[in-house]
Amino acid sequence: MAADLATLVGTSRTSPWFTVEQGAVTAFGELTGDRNPLHLDPVWCAQHSPFGRTIAHGFYTTSLLVQLAADAGPLDLPAGMVGLNYGFDRLRLVAPVPVGSRVRGVFTVASIEPRGDGQLQLKQNVEVQVEGAERPALVAEWLTMLVGAPA
Repeated sequence: MAADLATLVGTSRTSPWFTVEQGAVTAFGELTGDRNPLHLDPVWCAQHSPFGRTIAHGFYTTSLLVQLAADAGPLDLPAGMVGLNYGFDRLRLVAPVPVGSRVRGVFTVASIEPRGDGQLQLKQNVEVQVEGAERPALVAEWLTMLVGAPA
């Protein structure tokens, strides 16, 4: 099965642009208990922030990977195979995501390796790009464990 999926290595998928809205950032801050005014208070940011406006939480940007990957379209996996989030080998939050900006995800399959018991580990190189920005907001090596459905 790993040999069949090896053809995916090097393929890229790009999501459509997604607008980061203050309401979602505020809800994320409330949900996680991160009520830093840098993320929640536009008036405070206009007076005190080097960015001049609110920015998304780094973990909010990270959490968008699920939606951005889904919006980028599915990988061509065999029937009955599902992916489980396995974490990251590397994740860096390179630049802020200003509220009101648009972001998109770029997902490139880096490797697919057998892990025993019929499981495969998928590694994707990921970037979250901010429209018009020179640098991505996030770069990561995202791991997914691919497992087959029980017989």
